[in-house]
Amino acid sequence: MNHHNIRRAGAVNTARTLGASLGVAALCALAPSSARADTVTDWNETASTAIVAVAKQPPPVAVLSFAMVQGAVYDAVNAIDGRYRPYLATPAARRTDSEDAAAATAAFRVLAGIFHDQPDQLSMLQSRYDASLSAMPDGRRKTRGIADGEQAAATMLAARQDDGRDRLNAFTPPFGTTPGTWRPTWPAYAKDPAPGVANVRPFLVPSVDMLRTAGPNPLTSRAYARDFNEIKSIGALKSKTRTADETDAAIFWQEHAYSLYNRAFRTLATDNDLSLADSARMFAMTNLAGADAAIGCWTEKYRWNFWRPITAIREADTDGNPATTADPDWLPLFDPSTPVADGAPPLVTPPHPDNPSGHLCATSAIVRTLQHFFGSDRVPLTIHSNESGTTRHFDRLSDILHEVMNARVWAGIHFRTADVEGAQLGRTVARYERRHYFQPAHGCRRDA
Repeated sequence: MNHHNIRRAGAVNTARTLGASLGVAALCALAPSSARADTVTDWNETASTAIVAVAKQPPPVAVLSFAMVQGAVYDAVNAIDGRYRPYLATPAARRTDSEDAAAATAAFRVLAGIFHDQPDQLSMLQSRYDASLSAMPDGRRKTRGIADGEQAAATMLAARQDDGRDRLNAFTPPFGTTPGTWRPTWPAYAKDPAPGVANVRPFLVPSVDMLRTAGPNPLTSRAYARDFNEIKSIGALKSKTRTADETDAAIFWQEHAYSLYNRAFRTLATDNDLSLADSARMFAMTNLAGADAAIGCWTEKYRWNFWRPITAIREADTDGNPATTADPDWLPLFDPSTPVADGAPPLVTPPHPDNPSGHLCATSAIVRTLQHFFGSDRVPLTIHSNESGTTRHFDRLSDILHEVMNARVWAGIHFRTADVEGAQLGRTVARYERRHYFQPAHGCRRDA
């Protein structure tokens, strides 16, 4: 399928998604903002610092941590706001409790639980929590808000005990030398730092079996040859068919996905003047969907265990397909020699199997969740990438999904079918969340 067909398919799927979501969104519109969602966005930024910058958790691990933090923040704030059903449980809150104190406490306590064995992290988090509380007026509202946050955090930490996050390296991924099977790739020949994400208990779906994919095309098929020849041309390091803008897009989206996406969520909260409660709901919906997308994606990666394009192209003389030709010296755009922004990590093929694409699993789940949250696809967003050092603007949320789907091919790291399968998996997660979580409570009636 060429990328124009992908765009048409995406537009159809987007329209269907919006049709289903608008009916729910109409029941419970976003609350007028009496104050900017500073505490929620500030603590999301603190979480990003702790999870990504300090702990250096890779994307499929980081999103598990983000999901825990944002799920607890949502339950704490929503218990006070009262417009939606809880994710896990509703603390015994009153409408007069401080949402700011609840949000800060929930985030701090979950982060402290995740990084309980890292003294430097705990010291930094304690300092930020003390500063956050000191900015709030003392009194019963603050005291009760703290209690709400404590309860929500304790519930989250208890719910995620023994969920598999402590065994991320216990799983030894398979790899070999037979045609079509994944093996570490040039230049570092690195191994997946957290293959055990595949065995983590999901946050939303009752079973990861719901997230099965069709997998890669057979090596001898015409579909495989189409994918192969497309990426061999446009994804090559010195491609003559890839434009400068396509090169920028490919590099742009290689920043740590959940650092970039959570930064985008903070921008959306500010640009759309979301209330504290609505901001907490958006952060929870997106990160929880992203977590299940990662778990499902890593499960499928190691079920199919399919080789990356750099291996496939260099060893095409073994694939049994007469429509493919080997190039033993082929390099993808994602090569350490490709320029990136100052301080950004060098570009390489990711150290895990091709199908499905992890970025597409995440992006599809997030984009479709945002469409549902806003009740529209037309939500403008400008994003800066620390990998490319450039800024890109999108008029519609679906434009992000379309660009990321193409960008992974332009980068030379994913066959297009891996992107399509990842997008479908993410869509399944978002659809399940929409039907079973974050729905209006009591017809969205609220006391004055």
